[in-house]
Amino acid sequence: MKELTPEDTSLLELVDRLLNKGVVLAGEATISVAGVDLIYLGLNVVLAAVQTLEKAEEQRAS
Repeated sequence: MKELTPEDTSLLELVDRLLNKGVVLAGEATISVAGVDLIYLGLNVVLAAVQTLEKAEEQRAS
């Protein structure tokens, strides 16, 4: 795979690479009032092309 430099990288190429490789985004937030935690939110998001996920599943199964 060719290394991309900032000069020849477009947004489209970046999105294409992210979808081909797959990305996991993780985050969390706590909502509190007067120092009392009321709500905790945990979030994990997988962003990948369907073909990438299928290929990963095939490799995992074998």
